[in-house]
Amino acid sequence: MTYSGAVKVGGPADVHELPDLIISKIAVGPMDNNAYLLRCRATDEQLLIDAANDAGTLLGSIGDDGIASVVTTHQHGDHWQALAEVVAATGARTYAGRDDADGIPVPTDVLVDDGDTIRVGRVELTARHLVGHTPGSIALVYDDPHGHPHVFTGDCLFPGGVGNTRKDPKAFASLIHDVETKIFDVLPDETWVYPGHGNDTSLGAERPHLPEWRARGW
Repeated sequence: MTYSGAVKVGGPADVHELPDLIISKIAVGPMDNNAYLLRCRATDEQLLIDAANDAGTLLGSIGDDGIASVVTTHQHGDHWQALAEVVAATGARTYAGRDDADGIPVPTDVLVDDGDTIRVGRVELTARHLVGHTPGSIALVYDDPHGHPHVFTGDCLFPGGVGNTRKDPKAFASLIHDVETKIFDVLPDETWVYPGHGNDTSLGAERPHLPEWRARGW
């Protein structure tokens, strides 16, 4: 089946199979959060991005192999409702942006800074610190050596705009700057974008609209 990235709470995961990495996208919780389970093909090690809700659903997807780590993209509560239960069941290491870790009520084992590498098996993800939606939001970039990059953006980039900055001009200016300079300016149009809620997109689909986003201020 062709991956579309369209998932519904209570429905099956959608699976994006890459040469070195398998990405399973799952919708959970009352705010339709996306959780992403990454599996390294070479080692079968797994990593979860955002234990957002519905711990039973997430643990069912994780299966008996367990996970080595959980990355929380930012401190907002809808992105960590299942974190404590998932960590208790799997013993996974926890990762979060340095400036958001204090807002997550599960201890963070590894504080993440801009440019840090997070590994799942033999696959490397690069963390990018994007300030504005929260002080310590992080995106994860997988630069697939066999194809185009993939970026997990949390709530910092969606189809149609950047994340909510609560009508704060300073926060919006910071977020649009970071998204432009750390994502759009360095990654190609083919880059696949996996957001924290809703459907996927690509940088090519969104790039023409950057001036519109700046002009409207959100």
